[in-house]
Amino acid sequence: MPESADPAPLLELRGVVKTYHRGGASVEALRGIDVRVERGEWMAVTGPSGSGKSTLLAILGLLDRPSRGEYRLEGTATAALDDDTASHVRNRRVGFVFQSFHLIPTLTVQENVETPLLYARVPEREWGERAARCLERVGLAHRATHLPTELSGGEAQRAAVARALVCEPALLLADEPTGNLDTASTHDVLGLFDRLHAAGRTIVIITHDDEVAARAERVVVVTDGRLTEAARR
Repeated sequence: MPESADPAPLLELRGVVKTYHRGGASVEALRGIDVRVERGEWMAVTGPSGSGKSTLLAILGLLDRPSRGEYRLEGTATAALDDDTASHVRNRRVGFVFQSFHLIPTLTVQENVETPLLYARVPEREWGERAARCLERVGLAHRATHLPTELSGGEAQRAAVARALVCEPALLLADEPTGNLDTASTHDVLGLFDRLHAAGRTIVIITHDDEVAARAERVVVVTDGRLTEAARR
């Protein structure tokens, strides 16, 4: 009888170190990070400013590479990817949500959501249907033809989430996604993350907000470039 294989986690970091060289000095932003995130897991990353959270997110999102150590995404060693392949994997397998939305002001909400499909080389005939489906998922179908300037903060962030989902990524990375939102909009966006997680989406969220972190099923803390497990629900 064949031996059953242990499925690889969605992402895994082993001994990851990130060193920056500035003016002849070396600064270690990450100091031996070990972490794995299973498929369908929702993990919050917290820690003080300058602790290494943003560096960790950049590596997870293939926006940067470790100086030492290994990062595997869906079982693939990312160090083996050349820049073009890494860019393609990032576009297809990772969705980003940022604090400042980054919506293009001259495009409608639907056109903003469609934008990643161009870089993913999805046939243009599929754009409308895929964008409309994502806008429906985040409760924003009625705003498809509006410009970003006509949206509330919560609506703009939901549009950004729809854009992040349009390529059906394996991993959703969110960097302080409620940082520019009022209380009502924060609850709105967190409810959306709850629903995405319940539907099986893998989410890693960077936040300094305890309320946001408490919604995740798992919390880790980065302090001085080192990671510790804080809690599990």
